[in-house]
Amino acid sequence: MDRQNRLFDRTPCPAPREGRTALEFFAGVGLARMGLERAGWEIVFANDLDPAKQRMHDGHFGPSPHYVLEDIHRLDPADVPDALLAHASFPCTDLSLAGARKGLNAGQSSAFWGWVELLRGMGDRRPPLVLIENVTGLLSSNGGADFRSLIEALNELGYAADAIMVDAAHFTPQSRPRLFVVGQNIPLPPWGEGEMLAPVELEPSTVRPAKLVEEMRRSTDLDWALASLPEPPTYGEAPLGSILDSLPPDDEQWWNEERAEYLLNQMSEKHRETADAMIAGKGLSHGTVFRRVRKGKSMAELRTDGLAGCLRTPKGGSGRQILFEAGRGEYRVRLLNADECARLMGADDYRVNVSLNQALFGFGDAVCVDAVAWVAEHRLNPVAERVVGGATRSLSRS
Repeated sequence: MDRQNRLFDRTPCPAPREGRTALEFFAGVGLARMGLERAGWEIVFANDLDPAKQRMHDGHFGPSPHYVLEDIHRLDPADVPDALLAHASFPCTDLSLAGARKGLNAGQSSAFWGWVELLRGMGDRRPPLVLIENVTGLLSSNGGADFRSLIEALNELGYAADAIMVDAAHFTPQSRPRLFVVGQNIPLPPWGEGEMLAPVELEPSTVRPAKLVEEMRRSTDLDWALASLPEPPTYGEAPLGSILDSLPPDDEQWWNEERAEYLLNQMSEKHRETADAMIAGKGLSHGTVFRRVRKGKSMAELRTDGLAGCLRTPKGGSGRQILFEAGRGEYRVRLLNADECARLMGADDYRVNVSLNQALFGFGDAVCVDAVAWVAEHRLNPVAERVVGGATRSLSRS
């Protein structure tokens, strides 16, 4: 199978390091690929079942023969090439509030088990490393039972597990906390002596908050490979204005006066006071707005902490994030455009070749590029160096 072209020059990334090959499952529009490439990895196989996301992916990366459009349950393990890493961002629908928290065994989120069976079918060819990404709701889904089931499944495949939480807000002005689970089937420790941790030794930190530490301490019977990790960049340091296009007041993206005023009137008294203060300000300031139903009424909720809300898919229309720009006695309102949404995801200069609505479906289901790159650099690469250097033996169990 032919490997994909490297990223376009507009989004440069380093050449792949020797042996850093990866499989990208639930690949979507390719943001996990971008993050892994930034950390020196090369995608040799990708899979998703959504043709619209594949078209968006190819609109940026170009034709990608390594991208297989197929249901994960129908993939033949024999068709999946050998690689050092398997990455999976399986659907979060049934683990989030939007999906009524049905759990890991329900609906779209049950695709995780199709991925597990695919790895099982690969036998001794299973990658030494796996990386799973999903919403933080996975941790508490079904009272923590789903998180435990996921770790047990990795253990049964021969992987010792690690888990961390990384928020996109450490890199871009978007609140998007995500749970990352690492699995490795190689001897421990992968770093130096004293740098591996036992669950009982864990203390809450930025990347392992108290609720995650609590779940891991409750599961000391499971096989863990917990690594010491550095602090991520400062939370919220990137301002919202840094990702916004500078548009003149007469640009067609701005809503007309009637539509903008309607949004203002949808705000609660508290949010309206904040908006009025922004309008009266001496300089321009920005906030983001989501429409939400509160007590049966559609309300416009204004956020002004310098971060955008978590990008979501626009199902039902409520997922479209609105920009509120105000100051000097004026205000303007418009939707965040596709390029701005790409920047919120760390995918600067992503070549969007679809409508805003379709772009939101692509980016709303994706993972922040910078978050993946950080996890890869600090958690995967130290292990990969030992594997590529031949200093390990597989502990995989068929």
